[in-house]
Amino acid sequence: MAATDSLVSLCIPARYGSSRFPGKPLALLAGKPLIQHVYEAVQQVSHVGQIMVITDQEAIYQGVQNFGGEVCLVREACRTGTDRVAKVVSQLKYDVIVNLQADEIPQHPGLLDDLILPFVRSRTGIGTLKRKLHKTQDLANPSIVKVVTDRQGHALYFSRSPIPCWRDGVPPGNDSIAFMHLGIYIFRKAELLRFAGLPTGYLEDAEKLEQLRALEHGLPIMVWETAHESIRIDNPEDVPTAESLLSRNFCEPKDSPLPAVQRVENR
Repeated sequence: MAATDSLVSLCIPARYGSSRFPGKPLALLAGKPLIQHVYEAVQQVSHVGQIMVITDQEAIYQGVQNFGGEVCLVREACRTGTDRVAKVVSQLKYDVIVNLQADEIPQHPGLLDDLILPFVRSRTGIGTLKRKLHKTQDLANPSIVKVVTDRQGHALYFSRSPIPCWRDGVPPGNDSIAFMHLGIYIFRKAELLRFAGLPTGYLEDAEKLEQLRALEHGLPIMVWETAHESIRIDNPEDVPTAESLLSRNFCEPKDSPLPAVQRVENR
C-alpha cells in the first residue's frame, strides 16, 4: 500500500444550534474556541491529509478562518452531521472520509489511528469505534450510546438503552460490562453517498442515532475498539472540567492516561 493510500479527509461538522449549548463550537476553552481545539488535535494524526470544518453558520465559518483552518459553509438543512459531510464530498481529496463531531477532542493521536489503520486495510465501507464501559450507572445513562457486535466486530445494534441488559444483574468484578459507542465514523466515498441517499429509518427516528439508518437498510458497520480517551463537551457545565483536562494534558507526557467527559450529544 502506497503512503498516500492511507491518507484520509477528516471532516468536522459543526452545527451552531445545539439545543443544550447554542454556539458550542465557538465556546472558549483555555482561551481558544472548542472547534480550534478539535482541529489542532487531529492535526497530530499522521494519516490525516485534509481537515475540513463544515458548518451552517457564518460565525463558525469566520472563527475557523481566523485560526487558519479549512472550512466550508453549507446553509442547506441537513438531517445529521454525516448528511452535511456528504454535501461537500466533491471537495474532499481522499477516498476515505472520517466524520468527527465538533465537540469531541481526541486526547491522543492513537484514538483516530485505531479507526483509520484497520479500516484502510479492510474492505468495509463504514466503520466506527467503541470503548469499554466499566460503571454500571453508565450502562443505564441514555446520553451514553451503547453498541453490541458479533464476534467479527460487525455492529448488531446501537442504543441509548442498556445493551446488553444483564437480566440477573452485572456480575461482580466484570471488567467489561458493555461498550460505549464513540461518535466517530469512517466511510469510503461511495458508501457515504449511498448512506446519505437513504430515507430516515424507523430505528434512527426512535433512538435519534444516525448510524441505525445504515443497519436498518442493510449496510454493515465494522466496529473497532480503542482504549484512548477524549474530552466531550455536551453542555456549558462541562467547560470547567474540560479546561482542567486540557491543562493536565499540556503538562503531562502524551501517553499519560486521562479521564474524559464521556457524553454523547443527541443527534
